[in-house]
Amino acid sequence: MESRDPDDAERPAVRGRRTADDRARSRWRGPIGTWPAVILTVVVLAAANLLLHRWTGPLRLLTAVAVSGLLLGVLRWAGGTLADAGLAPGTLARGARWALVLMGLVGLVYAAGALLPDTRSLFEDRRYDGMTGSELAARVLVEVPVGTVLVEEIAFRGVLYGLVRRARGTVWATTVSSVLFGLWHVLPSLHLATAKPALTSVLGDSALGSVLAIMGAVLFTAASGVLFCELRRRSGSLLAPMGLHWAVNAFGYAVGFLLR
Repeated sequence: MESRDPDDAERPAVRGRRTADDRARSRWRGPIGTWPAVILTVVVLAAANLLLHRWTGPLRLLTAVAVSGLLLGVLRWAGGTLADAGLAPGTLARGARWALVLMGLVGLVYAAGALLPDTRSLFEDRRYDGMTGSELAARVLVEVPVGTVLVEEIAFRGVLYGLVRRARGTVWATTVSSVLFGLWHVLPSLHLATAKPALTSVLGDSALGSVLAIMGAVLFTAASGVLFCELRRRSGSLLAPMGLHWAVNAFGYAVGFLLR
């Protein structure tokens, strides 16, 4: 897999000449500024988080697609392009190669974890009780890629990362994106302590246990966000974190279903 750092293109040129950073800023002159666009993106995501947590089925999927399109529109409104979101056509083949390799690695790790007695219990989840094979297929092939991966990757590693990186650089972009990605998972983690037997046995079925589970989920997903941002940076494409994100969620569902 090839690795390319998009920040290399923004290093200053010879003193006295117009730098690449100057040229980048000139391309970003849109109707709204970068930071107003960041604030608007966060507001949209706050509303989307509530709706996506409340709605299910086709309505949830349509909302995810609409929010993804709206956020790309905000990026464009601020003067950004598909390249700033990691979706430039020239990077898709490289990103797809990264994604395929990452998906294979996740599959191997999950298979080993499911086969080893000491780690098998980590995949147990009461939310799989009563799930049918067709429901699993719909979740893995439709709900996860559209209702989760598409909207979250476009939002956090695409639009937010692209906006903040142009304004403050890669470190700031990774930090802002990852912290907000962690907070995004507060609502989905509300019943995590009781859904996972492995967590229930450690944290107990109490309010404190629920709070600790939520805090752990936020910290874990924020750390995952750092990894996803680094994949986006190194591959130059949003497809790399998309592939890893899908594999972690989809293979997790599949293994949990098989081990019921």
